[in-house]
Amino acid sequence: MTTPPSTSRTYDAVIVGGGHNGLVAAAYLARAGRSVLVLERLDHTGGAAVSTRPFAGVDARLSRYSYLVSLLPRKIVRDLGLDFRVRARTVSSYTPVERGGRPTGLLVGGGERRTRESFARLTGSEREYAAWQRFYAMTGRVAQRVFPTLTEPLPTRDELRRRVDDETAWRALFEEPVGVAIEEYFADDLVRGVALTDALIGTFADAHDPSLVQNRCFLYHVIGGGTGAWDVPVGGMGALTDALAEAARAAGAVLATGHEAVRIEADGRTAEVTYRSADGEHVAAARHVLVNASPRELAALTGQAPPPPAEGAQLKVNMLLTRLPRLRDPEADPREAFAGTFHIAEGYEQLAAAHTRAAAGELPDAPPCEIYCHSLTDPTILGPDLAAKGMHTLTLFGLHTPARLFAGDNDAVREELLKSTLAQLDAHLAEPLADCLATDADGRPCIEARSPLDLERDLRLPGGNIFHRELSWPHAQEGTGHWGVETGRANVLLCGAGAVRGGGVSGVPGHNAAMAVLDGPGA
Repeated sequence: MTTPPSTSRTYDAVIVGGGHNGLVAAAYLARAGRSVLVLERLDHTGGAAVSTRPFAGVDARLSRYSYLVSLLPRKIVRDLGLDFRVRARTVSSYTPVERGGRPTGLLVGGGERRTRESFARLTGSEREYAAWQRFYAMTGRVAQRVFPTLTEPLPTRDELRRRVDDETAWRALFEEPVGVAIEEYFADDLVRGVALTDALIGTFADAHDPSLVQNRCFLYHVIGGGTGAWDVPVGGMGALTDALAEAARAAGAVLATGHEAVRIEADGRTAEVTYRSADGEHVAAARHVLVNASPRELAALTGQAPPPPAEGAQLKVNMLLTRLPRLRDPEADPREAFAGTFHIAEGYEQLAAAHTRAAAGELPDAPPCEIYCHSLTDPTILGPDLAAKGMHTLTLFGLHTPARLFAGDNDAVREELLKSTLAQLDAHLAEPLADCLATDADGRPCIEARSPLDLERDLRLPGGNIFHRELSWPHAQEGTGHWGVETGRANVLLCGAGAVRGGGVSGVPGHNAAMAVLDGPGA
């Protein structure tokens, strides 16, 4: 919908922002019989969880920003009757490295025997594989106990600790820097680095950061679905938000795109949302307002003091290839290596060096990143002609690239970083990646890169932070409220990634904000 909705009525809920969390909240509330209006600034819903054809004249529908699914509870998919599926990747990860003057690598996946043999081939013994099994058995037990709490009222720290019921795991994940546990479990630098990467996705931190922000990031990356598995969305990430939008509309929610909220006034019982559209300024009245935007945007809309600045720390690159490149490691099949997470320059010491250099205001000498190929698991994102030709997508996510590095000249720094990042990949390939890039209808290489500042400009992510702010612990702290979505006003709720238990494509803040409305006074 692009025309202004009627303002002659009072809605039960006005939702500011049509990203996936806002759509989850809209669908739950509308299915409960509430009148719902969603105001979305852009000309489409979906926020960062969208699919698009970024290359001119090329029929490849890529997950442009968010790209894998782990934290979305199946409960939400079932409750809302979503036509949405995910597929497991056949390989968890492959990490190339040169040792003893020869190219080799670490394969995790493809069956227990092959994983064990790969560890032994890399490290020369069974020790690291046994440690890997123990470490992830520990995180798996935590995942089984913590993940179900994400869609329940917010537990206290003590309640969550009792739920975990494992003091060793609690200390390793909730109390000490995760680097301590990684160094206790593993001796091999590469194995340590692969384990650490889950603590650094979009998070600029050292393994031993005393703030434990890296622990929070690690926790959310290993608890998804109660297993920690990261799956591929069939049809691309836009398939999820398209399904959510359809579920919300089918239940009676009004989705108004091209409508930008500019002010919220609320007294705890009633509220008014002022918004702008193509034909001017309007006001929508509501009993509740749910803000599917960052805490900074919430503060601006309500006239409050802004929270501390947020900073993103990632480089996102989308590519289309005519073929998968061959690898220098003669035992590595590209169809396996790129099916999972392909780690580059992510040894433990390399990650530490990259963080130290970026903290000093310089681009990392060896930029760490990880890559995966969506189309190996889900070829439906490619048009039939592209699939028949053996073409493939590649998604690259760079680490330790804080927004501050791009402040002087975003375009120039982004291009310099992209060049050096691809050089790190080329070092492990038997042919240059450039030789495998497809070209668009205008003859340009099919590759696009996005810095944190690009994400701030395009999606209003504060500082380009994909989590809206530092991730929170999944338990109550002072002022977090019953569901973790409450604000200083009783009828204004935060349902975006900046809510407690937000971050990632989960729908959890949307679910919890809807529950706060439905379970609240007068419900």
